[in-house]
Amino acid sequence: MTEFVESRIMALDFGMKRIGVALSDSLKMFAYVHTTILNDSKTFVQLENIIKEKNVIEILLGIPNENRVSKTSIVEDIKKFKDKLEKRFLLKVIFWDETYTSSIAQQRIIESVNSKQKRKNKDLLDMHSAAIILQEYLDSIKSK
Repeated sequence: MTEFVESRIMALDFGMKRIGVALSDSLKMFAYVHTTILNDSKTFVQLENIIKEKNVIEILLGIPNENRVSKTSIVEDIKKFKDKLEKRFLLKVIFWDETYTSSIAQQRIIESVNSKQKRKNKDLLDMHSAAIILQEYLDSIKSK
């Protein structure tokens, strides 16, 4: 008898200081906030642990619409990060437009987190942004 291994899709909201991480459920219908990791020398080790533990088979990487950002933007850093992800994990990495995800995430946090102090936690914003990116993607593949 073969064992069924549940797989998931991971979304990343890349930032120069922090990276928000969200995961799909095993049916790839719903996105859930997972964690926020520091963008430092341990980033790829932490991502590898999540990928192995959750059996991630695909990665979404939020990227701003280049028409809406300045020339000194984060876009080039995100493209380099995508290349590193693909080389290190040998997984398909898909860019997904993250325009407005921070605004939507901020609204969700205001609606769901009672403590004003907790709302200021930037980790929350990064995780929720990643979950929005992932849910948009999941909805788009469901509708095909």
